Order: sequence, then structure tokens, then C-alpha cells
Amino acid sequence: MKRALDLAGAALLLALLWPLLLGTALATALAFGRPVLFRQERAGWRGRGFTILKLRSMRDPAWPGEPDSARLTGFGRRLRASGLDELPQLVNILRGEMSLVGPRPLPPAYTPLYTARQASRLAVRPGLLGPVTARGRNALPWEERLEWDARYVARVTLAGDIAIILASLALLLRGQGATAPGHASSPGFTGTTPAGQDAPSAAAPEARGAAPR
Repeated sequence: MKRALDLAGAALLLALLWPLLLGTALATALAFGRPVLFRQERAGWRGRGFTILKLRSMRDPAWPGEPDSARLTGFGRRLRASGLDELPQLVNILRGEMSLVGPRPLPPAYTPLYTARQASRLAVRPGLLGPVTARGRNALPWEERLEWDARYVARVTLAGDIAIILASLALLLRGQGATAPGHASSPGFTGTTPAGQDAPSAAAPEARGAAPR
């Protein structure tokens, strides 16, 4: 039933919002040039990789290694705050790679760093909206984000999904939580210590410092 609702919902939203999506894409092209879309590998259902689609929110680097925080322009910051950069993920939903509601998709380099409870987030399709977008987005610490995801996966209900959609829309309309202080989005996830605090891990050193956009 959830998949049928995803298909119907994504198709309806694309039909209703295509003028907004087209206008935002044109504004993105004027601000950053081509390509308009940002593509990045993410871990989906059961850890299967897929390419997430977003509208670009950062300019090209002026030099190799320029930090994302310097590349995020005023237009890009407003785009992220509104959540409009995420609209192309309706296509990911139609492809069967994502759901309207579920844990937000994260880079596959994070997967080896999860605890068993945190890894449960991969038991469902990742969502355009999710428990984290309803509670603070990137402003939340990683430990809290992954705990909310685990709680969501433990009990997926239609009523719960509707509540997440409404709470997420309220947060997006206020433009809150798009970035963590001092970051273009948020710091990268580096694993969890037994005490429950985010900390560097040797399990996947390539993930250190890498953050989803």
C-alpha cells in the first residue's frame, strides 16, 4: 500500500508542481550555469546504491578543495532553506528508489559506521521527508537523527507518515534547520562511541569529513 501511495503522490505532486520546479531550475541555471542537477550516490533500501537528484545549491569551486561552506551562495542557502532543491527526488520516488516518507538517504560510506540499531534505517526506502525533516533537519546532531530514524522504522504507519509530512512542511515554511552552524549542510557522520556520542571511527576513514548535501 505504501508503494502505491508513493507512486500516486509523487505523480500528483509532479503534475501540480512542475511550473514551480521548472522556474526554480531556470533560476538555478542562471545562478550557477550547467549542470542544473546535482547527483550523488546514496544508500537506499537494504543498502542498495542509487543516484539522488537535487537542484544545485553551490557554485563551482574556485580552486581544488575549496570548502562547501564557501561555495554556498545566498541563493543556494535560500534554496536549501525552502527545500525546493529536493523536488527532483520525486523522480527518485517514481523510479522506486525512494518513498515520500522515510529516513533521509545518506552516503554509502556511512553504512559501515552504523550501530545495529542505526542500520535498521536501511530496512525501508529512504524518504523525501522523514522523522528528521520533521524535527530539525541538519541542525540535529547525528546521534539524535539516527535514533529518530530507528524509531520510525520500528513502527511505520500511515498516520505517522501524515504527521511527518505536516510537521516537515511547517519547518520548511519557516526555513529552519537547513544547515548546521558553520557548515554548508552538516558535519559528516564519523560513527558512534559506546557512550552514544559521535566520534571518529577507523571503520571507514574515507567517510570522515564527508557530508551529504
